[in-house]
Amino acid sequence: MTEVWGLTGGIATGKSTVSGWLKAAGLPVIDADVIARKVVAPGTLGLQQIVATFGKSYLAAGELNRKQLGQLVFREPAQLKRLEAITTPLIQAEIQRQLADYRQKKAPVVIVDAPTFFEVGYLEALTDHVMVVATDVATQKQRLMARDQLSAADAQARMDRQWPIEKKVARATVVIDNGGTIAETRQQVVKWLDTNNLKPF
Repeated sequence: MTEVWGLTGGIATGKSTVSGWLKAAGLPVIDADVIARKVVAPGTLGLQQIVATFGKSYLAAGELNRKQLGQLVFREPAQLKRLEAITTPLIQAEIQRQLADYRQKKAPVVIVDAPTFFEVGYLEALTDHVMVVATDVATQKQRLMARDQLSAADAQARMDRQWPIEKKVARATVVIDNGGTIAETRQQVVKWLDTNNLKPF
């Protein structure tokens, strides 16, 4: 039987780093961010629907101008809802397709890596357990500002679009605390792999 783990965190809490380690350990990872880009690639139904909804000004050389659209939807919740109405069903269908594929191959463990795991509403039903990568809010904000060259206000606006990290932690099966050094975080992931009889990376 395939055991399905959700992997999530807050924006800039270090989820992608942990996801990379799990991939390095040989675990299959279904990456919702990769799928989200795939469903709006040139020539897709997703991109056609976005252009029909938001206009051609969000296209650049035939591709979605993600930065421009991001600035719109992160500041206006109503616009984010319009975007999610297009992308969520497409992303959900692809995640379910990949999960079915791994189950057919009898993979012992599969990771579903999704930044908005709880927010989208359908992923908890597809998974058995949830791992949350967490930091304190001040560290999260500093990392986000540095990573994406954002002002404090823009960083806060993006954080506000997700559940507070403590709410995610409360629903987690396992919490990886990424508030310390990278070595300390890595050690927690190795321990989880050992506990689940999975080979470390």
